[in-house]
Amino acid sequence: MNDRTTSHDRVLAQRNAEGLMFLIEAARDLRTTGAVAPSGKALAHVLTEPVRAQAPHPLAVLEAGAGTGPVTRALIPQLSRGSHLDIVEANPRFAERLRGLVTTHPHLTATSAQVNVHQTYVEQLDTDQRYDVIVSGLPLTNFTPAQVERIMARYMELLHPGGTLTYFAYLGTRRARALTASRAEARRHAAVDEIMATYQRTYATGRWTVWANLPPAYVWHLQRPLVSADLVEPRSHGASR
Repeated sequence: MNDRTTSHDRVLAQRNAEGLMFLIEAARDLRTTGAVAPSGKALAHVLTEPVRAQAPHPLAVLEAGAGTGPVTRALIPQLSRGSHLDIVEANPRFAERLRGLVTTHPHLTATSAQVNVHQTYVEQLDTDQRYDVIVSGLPLTNFTPAQVERIMARYMELLHPGGTLTYFAYLGTRRARALTASRAEARRHAAVDEIMATYQRTYATGRWTVWANLPPAYVWHLQRPLVSADLVEPRSHGASR
């Protein structure tokens, strides 16, 4: 067996292990895990495009809801020398895996990029840092409208003026939920869609369809305005997370 075959087998084993771990965590708490499979390469590539677009400048980047790290692995090689990456993941088992990924990733030694993993919710991230790019893997359609308002407001607060938020949403979720969800769940989902549509109308700079993902997904890029007065004001939705 040659080195190339051995390397391929290691990668395949790693992906299988990640898929199983993701499935177990989804069974524990689908609301925060948000899917039954990690993001694929094609989706990760589109999500990380704003980082590539600004290379080779050093950037401050935030990844929220990193899961088992498929987007993290696509993101780290895009970091230019002197860049800073904060990874936020609330699930303790995912956070532990992400710390291992960061510790062993060969690209970080070569670029001197600084990477930190924070086990917390992004709304509760204690930082004065402002980011050029935020990559979100959070399952926003699984949250309450109040949670989504807080998360989106926090994203805009954490971005530099002119900074980019990139996130995804699966195709067909509205139709599927309309067929299977209770009335209360359908109302919740519609309210979240309305919030996200407001942000998209106000800040979107592009939307791409990634068919080569399971399931297929839209990727949105939103840009924080240069003037803070142009930010959307969050609405009150009652109880908090």
